[in-house]
Amino acid sequence: MTTKETKLPVVNESGFYEIRMESIGGLGANLAGKILGEAGVLNMGFNGSNFSSYGSEKKGSPVKAFVRFCDPNVEVRVNSPVIEPHILAIFHENLSKSVPVTQGVGPDSIVILNTSKNPDEARDFLKLHAGTLYCIDALKIAIEEKTRINTAILGTISKASGFLSPDAIKDMIAKNLGKKYASLIEPNLKTFDRGCNEAVSKKFAPDGKYPYVPFTREGQKIGYFNQPIGGVIPVAGSSVSKDLSGSREGWIPVLNRSKCTSCGECDITCPDYCFVWENGVDKKGKPARILKSIIYQYCKGCLRCVDICKFEALTKHKEFEVDRTIIEKGYTE
Repeated sequence: MTTKETKLPVVNESGFYEIRMESIGGLGANLAGKILGEAGVLNMGFNGSNFSSYGSEKKGSPVKAFVRFCDPNVEVRVNSPVIEPHILAIFHENLSKSVPVTQGVGPDSIVILNTSKNPDEARDFLKLHAGTLYCIDALKIAIEEKTRINTAILGTISKASGFLSPDAIKDMIAKNLGKKYASLIEPNLKTFDRGCNEAVSKKFAPDGKYPYVPFTREGQKIGYFNQPIGGVIPVAGSSVSKDLSGSREGWIPVLNRSKCTSCGECDITCPDYCFVWENGVDKKGKPARILKSIIYQYCKGCLRCVDICKFEALTKHKEFEVDRTIIEKGYTE
């Protein structure tokens, strides 16, 4: 399909309208960038490009996707990261705890955040300097429609941009899924429509509440000429400070301590050491190690512990439906 000719609402000094997506592996940002780029170029007549940047290609690792559009007479000779996006889409709010996702966002930028928070709460959470903030609970939509969040985010991008045709994007969603996953076309199109219709927005002026965060790229601090003799690692990494909550896709295990026998099979199965144990007494009054709680900071929602629990002490729940006090405590009675 080809839509009627559309003009870009604004471009930077190089003639591009630029979009950056901040995500983690498994949430579909790479595919979302591909769909958006193809929709703009093949269906809307723009010139443009899209590409992604990531380290290890695995679920849970940081991913950035970039999309550029320009007029048909402009040559695309830029293949660098988008540093001052017209639209920034953040696929998981907890990314902001470890990645400076709002770099380069100014008063004229549009920020799309996957969150259940309202725009005022989301601004404070992100410490956003300024710009128009769209909040969409894409994770809830994806769980309800049995899809991924990327098509909901695409729906909000279409709405927020004001020029990216919903029909052009939906056509590319259908074409990308149609070859192998035809059964997923309809639920993903519904997810896209909900992303368009359910997003709420608010514009924030640069009021001095939070500072502007410029884009920076840190180079390697240790290289060929200055690395220590013997391959010593002067600053070793630590999993204690890691936050894996951004890897979850809407589901978490909940521990019911009244049903737990402290057999330990969940702890053996857990790949990320989420379970906390303490000294206590078992049901017969003998000294024993007792399972106390789950630390959700380290839980990526793989649910292996739920699968292995014979006593239904660990059960699968939608994260947005679980009381926050249960998540903070790490268990329920």
